[in-house]
Amino acid sequence: MPQTKVLVTGLSGLIGGVVRRHLGATYDLSGLNRSDVPGVPVLRADITDLDAIRPAFVGVDVVVHLAARAGANPPWDEIVSTNLVGTRNVFEAAREAGVKRVVFASSGATVSGYERDSPYAEIAAGKYAGLTTWPRLTDESPMRPAGLYGASKVWGEAVARHYADAYGLSAICLRIGAVNRDDRPLVPREFSVWCSQRDIAQMIGRAIDALPSVRFGVFFVVSDNRWSYRDIEHGRAVLGYEPRDRAEDHR
Repeated sequence: MPQTKVLVTGLSGLIGGVVRRHLGATYDLSGLNRSDVPGVPVLRADITDLDAIRPAFVGVDVVVHLAARAGANPPWDEIVSTNLVGTRNVFEAAREAGVKRVVFASSGATVSGYERDSPYAEIAAGKYAGLTTWPRLTDESPMRPAGLYGASKVWGEAVARHYADAYGLSAICLRIGAVNRDDRPLVPREFSVWCSQRDIAQMIGRAIDALPSVRFGVFFVVSDNRWSYRDIEHGRAVLGYEPRDRAEDHR
């Protein structure tokens, strides 16, 4: 049986590297990137240029859209060009090429504004005294982005919903937690929102392989963290996500 052809945008980034290491033998990977990636066929182009990126999508089954301008406070013009225009271009090129599914790398930043209020503020600060239970945020909780980066990911999820409804393109949005190069929690907040490299790789694979009936979905992706406030049961029920790592193991 032929391997699923998967195009990854932002393949040279941190999570792109995780995808290559963990999923490179499972899928027929290609890249849409501004630089070459050793060992993977890459179209070098910028996602802000729709005409330039179209050839990368021909013959592709699934797109994993990782490319984004991230950071605590990135310049507005870069957010607009990459996260707004670029994301729309990726969905449009996928639609034109007849791609079956786009897996969109959203972010927990779509809801991390809740950390301004109790009990999430205490959880993020690592102040657990007196905390025994707290309401988990689900895919149905109202958006509350922290900063313009988080707001741009809200836009990406809205674009995904539009393309799923208007064109029948399967769109799966992954609200990815704190993945880092050290592959362990580094600050108190990450004991809540950390996601291990092998857990994000697993979830991306689950999203790629999801049944065609999953036309649209939003899923939080964090590891099995004791102090998490983000629901992973939806991902477990719909996609079969079973995190293997726990932030508490790194205390």
